[in-house]
Amino acid sequence: MSLSVELKDLEVLTTNAKQIQDDVLEEILTLNANTEYLQRFLDGSSDKELFKKNVPVVSYDDVKPYIERVANGEPSDVISGGPITRFVQSTGTSGGIHKIFPVNDKYIEKLGYLVAVSSLITSK
Repeated sequence: MSLSVELKDLEVLTTNAKQIQDDVLEEILTLNANTEYLQRFLDGSSDKELFKKNVPVVSYDDVKPYIERVANGEPSDVISGGPITRFVQSTGTSGGIHKIFPVNDKYIEKLGYLVAVSSLITSK
C-alpha cells in the first residue's frame, strides 16, 4: 500500500463513507465470524444484520479476558481471525489505567494510511 495520499483520495473517502464502512464491516465479519468471541453471537455467520442484532456494544472490561488469554499464549482465534502480531498499550488517559490491545500487520498498515490522510488534511 502506498502512503502517498492525494486530495482525490480524500474525496473518494468522504463521498463513499457509508459504502466504505459497510465494506469494512463485511471484511471484519468475514475474517472474524468463527472466532471464539463472535461465534457465540453469530454462529459462524458474517451477516451484517445478524451482527447488528446479536452483538452487544461492550466495554474494554468485557473483552479484556479474551485479550489476556491471547496475550498469555492462547491462539489468536480466541478473538481474531488473523494472526495477532503484537500488543500495544494505551497511554492510560481513560481513568489513568493502561489497557493492552491486540493488533496485526494489517492494522499497522492501515494506521500508516490514516496518518498520511491526516497529514494531508493538516497541510491543506
